[in-house]
Amino acid sequence: MSDPTQPPMPDFENRDPNSPEFWDERFERRFTPWDQAGVPSAFRAFADRHRDVAVLIPGCGSAWEAEWLACQGNPVRAIDFSAAAVAAAREQLGAQHASLVEQADFFSYAPPFTPAWIYERAFFCALPPTRRADYAQRMAELLPSGGLLAGFFFIGATPKGPPFGIERDELDALFTPRFELIEDEAVDDSIAVFAGHERWLTWRRRG
Repeated sequence: MSDPTQPPMPDFENRDPNSPEFWDERFERRFTPWDQAGVPSAFRAFADRHRDVAVLIPGCGSAWEAEWLACQGNPVRAIDFSAAAVAAAREQLGAQHASLVEQADFFSYAPPFTPAWIYERAFFCALPPTRRADYAQRMAELLPSGGLLAGFFFIGATPKGPPFGIERDELDALFTPRFELIEDEAVDDSIAVFAGHERWLTWRRRG
């Protein structure tokens, strides 16, 4: 049964989420049901405890959180490999903060700083499951010992995606060789596409 609170899905040409064109098409047609159009409360609470440290936001979409972090004083870079997503983010951020957003491929991107924290928001679940090991490896490469991977993870199997859900035991097995889980919190203000499946998790890079 379709969700009456969600707009009907257009008939898209590109169906490969590994392709920037997949996301370009959705941003260009303004079909972005994963976009909260604001800053989640769990993010605010975490960021309040981690002021002034450098933050990387991969798969940033409209990059609402990048502006919030910059206004708080955090050095921040937000990246997306979709040109249309970057354009949407820059429009949303305005001239003052547009330079925070870059078009780049996370798996080869070299940020201008060593991030103390990488924020996960609907990026991991946007990747096909075949890229999960690459994601975990690249996160470990980018973060120093003690650095944090923190954000929202979409838990539970899904018949198709994106979003691509992951069972909790599989997620733990993926990260525990390189990371230690230090926070695991329920999320009570998810938007419809993620409702009932999100956890706020904070993983600390092992030394």
